[in-house]
Order: sequence, then C-alpha cells, then structure tokens
Amino acid sequence: MSTITGLNPSQQEAVLYLDGPCLVLAGAGSGKTRVITQKIAYLINQCGYDARSLVALTFTNKAAKEMVERLSTLVDKKLNKGLTVCTFHALGVRFLRQEAEAAGLKKQFSILDSTDSGQIIQEMLASTDKARIRAIQQRISLWKNDLLGPDDVEAVTPDEREAQRIYRNYDATLKAYQSVDFDDLVRLPVLLMRADPELRERWQKRIKYLLVDEYQDTNVCQYEWVKLLTDWHKKFTAVGDDDQAIYAWRGATIENLAKLTKDYTNLKLIKLEQNYRSVDTILTAANKVISNNPNLFGKTLWSNLGKGEAIQVISMDNEESEAETVGMRISATRFNKQAMWKDFAVLYRGNHQARILEQVFRQLRIPYSISGGQSFFDKAEVRDILAYMRLIANDDDDPAFIRAVTTPKRGVGQATLQQLGEFANSRKVSLFAAIFEEGLAEHILERQFKSLHVFALFIQSIQERAQQPAHIQSASALLDELMGYIRYEEYLYDAHDERSAQNRWQNVLDLLEWLKGKAESDEMSLLDLVQHVALITMLERNEQEEEQDAVTLTTIHASKGLEFPYVHMVGVEEGFLPHMGRDDEYGDSNQDEGDLMSQRIQEERRLMYVGITRAQYNLTLSWCKKRRRAREDLIREPSRFISEMGLHDGKQSIHDPYAGMSPKERLAQLKNLLQKKES
Repeated sequence: MSTITGLNPSQQEAVLYLDGPCLVLAGAGSGKTRVITQKIAYLINQCGYDARSLVALTFTNKAAKEMVERLSTLVDKKLNKGLTVCTFHALGVRFLRQEAEAAGLKKQFSILDSTDSGQIIQEMLASTDKARIRAIQQRISLWKNDLLGPDDVEAVTPDEREAQRIYRNYDATLKAYQSVDFDDLVRLPVLLMRADPELRERWQKRIKYLLVDEYQDTNVCQYEWVKLLTDWHKKFTAVGDDDQAIYAWRGATIENLAKLTKDYTNLKLIKLEQNYRSVDTILTAANKVISNNPNLFGKTLWSNLGKGEAIQVISMDNEESEAETVGMRISATRFNKQAMWKDFAVLYRGNHQARILEQVFRQLRIPYSISGGQSFFDKAEVRDILAYMRLIANDDDDPAFIRAVTTPKRGVGQATLQQLGEFANSRKVSLFAAIFEEGLAEHILERQFKSLHVFALFIQSIQERAQQPAHIQSASALLDELMGYIRYEEYLYDAHDERSAQNRWQNVLDLLEWLKGKAESDEMSLLDLVQHVALITMLERNEQEEEQDAVTLTTIHASKGLEFPYVHMVGVEEGFLPHMGRDDEYGDSNQDEGDLMSQRIQEERRLMYVGITRAQYNLTLSWCKKRRRAREDLIREPSRFISEMGLHDGKQSIHDPYAGMSPKERLAQLKNLLQKKES
C-alpha cells in the first residue's frame, strides 16, 4: 500500500481512498488543506490523472491561492498544467462562458455585485429604505440558493409577496441587461445541467475527480451542482466540519452533510481529530461547548501541544473598561512575551462592537486593522473605472452605462437619462443600443445627443479591440487609452479638495497597476480581466491588502479559517453571543417557533466553537455587567456558553482586577502580573 510521509494515519487514509465518494470530517486546525493538496498531488503523481480532469472547489480566492501555492511544491509544473483550483462561483463563470448560448447569454455577460443589484431593487421599490432593500435582496438570494424561481416561491406573508413581485421583475431585468448576479453563477449551471442531458454528460466526463473544501458551507444549489457533476463516476472528496457550520443566514445548510450519507450509501467517512493549532486547555473548552449540540457524526479534538495556560474569563463594569482592559492586556503581553501586534486578535459577534475598541486602541497607540472594513473595490473612484470596463465588456449592462456616462460629467443629466430610458424601453433595447437607434435625436436635445453619440462611439472602438487575444491587443494599452479619454484625474481635482483628490487618484493608479500586472502575468484580454475583477470584488475584496503588524479586530464569522497565538473574545453575553437574530435569519416563515430558536442557539454555539478554536496558546473572554444603549444602562448576563466551557471550578468568571484604576495604573499592574508569571 502507498504511503505519504508527514501525514498522520487519518490524513493518510483520506488521501489514499479513491474507491468511491469520501467525506472527510475535518475538525478545526486538523490540516484539511494539507489533505486536499496532498490528494491532488497523489492523483497526478502516482495515479496518472490528467490535471485537466481534476477540479478543487473552495469558498474564497484566498483558500484557492493557498492550495495552488502548496501544489507548486508537490507537483511538477508540466504535470500541473490545466488543473482547476477555484471557487464555486469562478467555476460558474467558466461554465457560463462556455455554455453561454445554452444559457441565453452572450460570452461578455456582466456580473452584477450586491451594490448593482441593490440599486435595481431600489428603483423597483421606489424607496431608499436600505433595510427594506437589503431584506428583499437577501430573500431573493435565499430563494435562488434554494433553486426557486419567481414562480416556484410560495409567498405567505405580505413581505414575501412583495419580495416575490420584485424577484420576478428583477429576474427579467437581469436578462434584459445580459447580466447575472452572484447567485446565478451557480444556479444557472445547475438549471442547464438538469435540462440538457448532453451538456450534463459532457461536463461529467470532463471532471474525473472533484474535491470540495468547507463542505458544511454549501447551500442547496451548490450541493445539487456537486451531485450533477459527479453522478456519472461518483468520485469525489468532500472536506467539512459540522461543528463549524455558521452560515445558515446566507443559505448554507448543515443538512448537506447528512444528505451525503443518504444519497451515497457507500460513502466513506474519515475523521480528522488531531489538532495542530491549539493547546489542550483550549480544545477541552471547545469540545465541552460543542458537546451541547446534537451532532451528525461526533468527534473530539486533541493535540500534542501540551496543556497550555488557563483560559481567563473577566467580568467588566461596562464596555469602556472592557476595551481599556483588552487594549492594555495586549500591550503588556506583547511587551513581556516579545510578541508582534499581529499575534493578537479581538473577536466579537457584531461589527458595531468595534467602535469602542477603535477609540481605545487609538488612545493607547495600538495599531489595528479591521477585517471586513471598506473594501478597496468599494471605493467610489475604483467603482467608476470598473464601470467603464464592465460597459466595454457588455454594452447591455445599463447600471454600468449610467455610471460611466455620468462620471465625469459630460452634459448628460438625469432628465436626459430618463428620456433615453423611455426611448430604450419603447424599442426594447439597452440604453447603449438606444443611442444608435433611428429617431432618438427627436427625443433628446442636440447637445446631449451629440455627447451620447461621441461617448458610445469611443466605447465601441475599445470594444472591437478588447475582444482580441492578449498577444494581439494588450489590456494595458486599452486601459491607457481609456484613462486618456475620460481624463479622470482632472475630474477628481475639479470635484474634490486637493488632499482628497490625491488620495483618490492614488487609488486609481494602484488599481491600474494591479490590473495591468494581472493582465500581463495571466495573459488576459480586457474582457477576461473584467470578469476576473467582478469575482474578486465579491469573493475576496481585500486581496490586495498586505499583511500589517497590527492587532486584528474582526467578527467571529470573518475569523473562520484564521489562527492567532493570543485571542480576546469580547461581549460574551446573552443577547450578543448567543445573538437571537431576526425571525427570517433561520428557516422559513412556516417553521415552529421553538424549532427556529433551537436552530439559532445551535448555530450560535457553533460560532462560539469557531471563536474558541482560533486561539493557539492563550484565550481571554470578557463580558460586561452593564452596556449603554440609547442613554440607558442595560443589565447584562454572561453567555450560557461560558458555563458550558467548564472553567474555574464551576465559577463563571473573575471580576476585573483593575476596576477603578486609571489606564496608566492598569498597564503597570498588568506588566507586573505578567512578569511574575514569567519568573
């Protein structure tokens, strides 16, 4: 029997098993990425698989990039050619580009992000109520993820009926724009494979072996796609962890793990329980918490890293003292342990909890970075340039046209756009196509008509060359021509003060440098580049940011997949963690209220488990006795999850030993305490 050095027995079994479908139940920190990359290497190096017949699916570009980097040291470059390691949605783009005709799309279809789709829904609602827009947007997304079209939905409540009406119009609008949204990138391939046996067989024979990471995060649609892609040979490896299923609110369903055992009676189950990240104290607490959930398979994490320090649970008087104590404990620990700032993370349940931490960290001069802050690709100036690129790729993309034609200003205002829109609707064409329709000049003033015509002719001239392969027409040259035409730098300095204009222009230069580098290194045409960027903006928006030596402030959701030597979890209180959420976050409106509550608590407990297992060596939890809300002090209670951890001989927490001290006195006391521990 073959062996692979450096793997424990369970990892080795997972890599070598090829006789049928395989589920690898990989606990936190158990080396799942290593198993996936080693299995790909094994398939290519020892089993003779052609790399072009292998597909590995992930949920983030970051995870895919890490796998590719590891594989570069495991598989010869010549043998590795054609291997697909990407996200579900990136594979969906490839699929739809190849099957565009069957999908009723042109190959240059646009991919709308959440901002674009939100604007479309806002226009249909004739409302600027952001909460209402987001609620409908999320409801449509969940329906799509459940493979429900507008006519398949059983709308019960008035809100659901309104969302169904919007969904129907929204779906028609996307088709008119020759566009898809993020959910369509998986939904449309599933619908096409269901409807077309020949197409289905072609893709099933193309993919000889499929590997899927983070399987517990798949939704109904993604599960169905995996099933359709593998039904011919039934050879795949799914890697997941039911204890880390924390995305029910965006459509993921833990039931997909259970369905595997029903749909594949010969499914091989392999558990990875040895943890390579955390000390025993942390793993024991995590195991105790998650044991309170009903689980599908059952597992217990363990490690050889030693017992480690006791977990600290501190009760605070209020959120100010909590933030101060966290900041000063981090400063003192860094000083005494000679650690880096980036060794520390502060985790919380909701983004709003970061505000007080930011204020205190600035006062204490602690560098920090916030995970999930504004993305580079969300900046207005970046979206302006990308709107031009989207329009060049797909001139039926009305949202991109409106942004591009009005930025910078070229004499085309809201009145002109309304007249153009009415004319386009009457001819049943896109706004861009309407510019070339006979009769438009009779509906729009001559000056505005000329501006629109000049603009459209320029876009057409770029379009013709953008379709040529990269070795014939470089994307870099076209980008330079585009920037020269729109004179965006001049526009920024006219519209903003000098400092703001400089910052915004630098962001544009950074974008252009990155785009040109990507086009050159991957030999992309401008059209290829547009669709690549569309995926980046939705999957890994902070991909360009370099690692800083700074404390990470992040939600527990965003921390999944990360690890830190020192972790502080704040606000571990009833109402925060577990957070009760909204009635529509879990399940549907027909579910029993008791069942919904049970599902919430179970998912929040899994979230607590994820937070605990981010810590490698040291974990501190804190909760506040009072929190200020709307000028009122609310009495708080420690989270039920603290008692479930079984800490401090049954005591739930220790009181803040630095209550009443000034920040300077607190820091001195903390340093003294840590120095005593060292000695």
